[in-house]
Amino acid sequence: MGSKKKLVKFAENLTFKHLFQPTYDEVKDNFSMKGKWNHEFFKNDNPIVLELACGKGEYTVGLAEKYPDKNFIGIDYKGARLWRGAKTSHESKMNNVAFVRTKIQLINKIFAKNEVDEIWITFPDPQPKKTNKRLTSPKFLSKYSKIIKMDGLFHLKTDSLLLFDYTLEVIEQANHNLVEAIKDLYNNADFDEVKSIKTHYEKLFSEQGFSINYLKFSLNPLMYTDEK
Repeated sequence: MGSKKKLVKFAENLTFKHLFQPTYDEVKDNFSMKGKWNHEFFKNDNPIVLELACGKGEYTVGLAEKYPDKNFIGIDYKGARLWRGAKTSHESKMNNVAFVRTKIQLINKIFAKNEVDEIWITFPDPQPKKTNKRLTSPKFLSKYSKIIKMDGLFHLKTDSLLLFDYTLEVIEQANHNLVEAIKDLYNNADFDEVKSIKTHYEKLFSEQGFSINYLKFSLNPLMYTDEK
């Protein structure tokens, strides 16, 4: 993408009231919206669902269209990507969508304990050489445990068998609750709901012949009982 196009998108991002771009100083001691997303932004008590590393926000917007009785927030650090989801939801006048431009490492500065009901992780970087940077690593799951309700569901969609198998291992070792583990999702007759929304990368990977894999699980609360 050319630098001029990026600058145009960055400028338009500033006009979207549902796109938050806090500085590090604004989040290091907790973001002002932490614990207030329902009452101050969405103005309701509906469940909050996150899409992590949301890219262009296809899942955030797609799920928000399917479930108007839930609130959806996409998280990513790339403003030029977030522009697409923010613009689409703005033009569609969707009132159950928000985006936050921030690093996922800071997520427990953005949301309060039990503020999040569900998390989607769609086609993240599998980080083949850096396991602690994988978004389903014990390090990140510990962060999520501070914001998600303990019975809250996680959904992982990935073309990476490395990440799929790694996450299964993490789930098994920590005795997390595995709900579904599906390799080659599109050769499975079920799970139409999971297949109904395709991200840019999902379409790309499918066209290139890669299998799409899906995991659904929740955390083992005993792993985090002593955490503050």
